[in-house]
Amino acid sequence: MTVQPIRLFGDPVLRTPAEPVVDFDRELRQLVEDLTETMREQSGAGLAAPQIGVGLRVFSFDVDDVLGYLINPVLEFPDEEEQEGPEGCLSIPGLYFDTKRRQNVIAKGFNAYGDPLQIVGTGLMARCVQHETDHLDGVLFVDRLDRAARKAALRAIRSADWYDPMRPPQIKVSPHASRGIFG
Repeated sequence: MTVQPIRLFGDPVLRTPAEPVVDFDRELRQLVEDLTETMREQSGAGLAAPQIGVGLRVFSFDVDDVLGYLINPVLEFPDEEEQEGPEGCLSIPGLYFDTKRRQNVIAKGFNAYGDPLQIVGTGLMARCVQHETDHLDGVLFVDRLDRAARKAALRAIRSADWYDPMRPPQIKVSPHASRGIFG
């Protein structure tokens, strides 16, 4: 296992949709281990492969004492219930903004051997699964903020000591239907 450097806001890999995993091999299992180790080293709740520069649809999570990962996730929402609360990102370190998400999610995908896997999440787990799946689509949580909050977030990002002005911020519209819940 190797702790990998985390790509920061402005890095183009964070805006590039990840490719589906097709080879469930030793290299994939190493990626899962690296994601998990890097996430835990950074005390994160989740980490997607693009955040360490790998353009594959894989993420790890550590929420409510549940440690795991999911490959090629597909999300389903069993109801319309919402939650709003502070959200942060290892690629946007130190900044948190209230973000609307769905309260409940069912995430279907695979384990590192290609076996089907399902995660049923509510609350923080649902938030994490949605956040990490967004990363796999090239979407960052600041893209989900309303206009005023997004402006405040971009101002905070530009004034952060880690921000690189040579990589200007980009906002991307989520490819997922919002059904009117994300304002």
